[in-house]
Amino acid sequence: MGMKKEGLKLFENGKRIDGRAYDELRPIKMEVGVLKRADGSCYLEWGGNKVLAAVYGPRECLPRHTQDPLKARINYRYNMAPFSTDERVRPGPSRRSIEISKLSKEALEHVIFTEYFPKTSIDIFVEILQADAGTRCAGLTAASLALADAGIPMKSLITACAAGKIDGKVVLDLGKLEDNFGEADLPIAYMPRTKELVYLQMDGDLTKDEFKEALRLALKGCDEIYRIQRDALKKAYEGEVNGR
Repeated sequence: MGMKKEGLKLFENGKRIDGRAYDELRPIKMEVGVLKRADGSCYLEWGGNKVLAAVYGPRECLPRHTQDPLKARINYRYNMAPFSTDERVRPGPSRRSIEISKLSKEALEHVIFTEYFPKTSIDIFVEILQADAGTRCAGLTAASLALADAGIPMKSLITACAAGKIDGKVVLDLGKLEDNFGEADLPIAYMPRTKELVYLQMDGDLTKDEFKEALRLALKGCDEIYRIQRDALKKAYEGEVNGR
């Protein structure tokens, strides 16, 4: 979270700077099966975020000395395109992208039935084409749909969302200015079917009661996003069944 910009009000008269209520998500659109050469794929728009996720595998894990005889190896690569922000992003992995990749991979390892595919790898690529705050949540949400599109057996879809604090008020799904000049951010990832958290981080300061309220709002957001995920899968596969 950044320092508060002098004179900038992020929450006023019950509305946020972009006109949303405190518990309202940004507009979200999802589409699966967008890359024909991938085993599974998803394109997601969430506010100003534009994210592409692709899954390849299960396939032979190479080099062979990296194979696990008991389960599949999960590889997750989160990357921000050089043109994804107002200031050009330096190509190649940064400390931030390495951290997000590692934590996102660990979240997905709790969900995927890796024991079904020994000696293989499941490779997940998440490309942030345009960034507008909340990219790690958008990336995990898109990756989960891409895995489902690839037919990878999972305990549940993963749905990710964040809540945070702006101008002393706990709100859902921070936008770019809110993320830059707010006081706290709490991204989570959640399995709606089993009601389990698989990812939780916090940046900034929240009281115990603020933390509980932020977690409640983030879970509420996850439930709304889960419905959008299911509708995206239903639309794709009903179209296939009907020959469209």
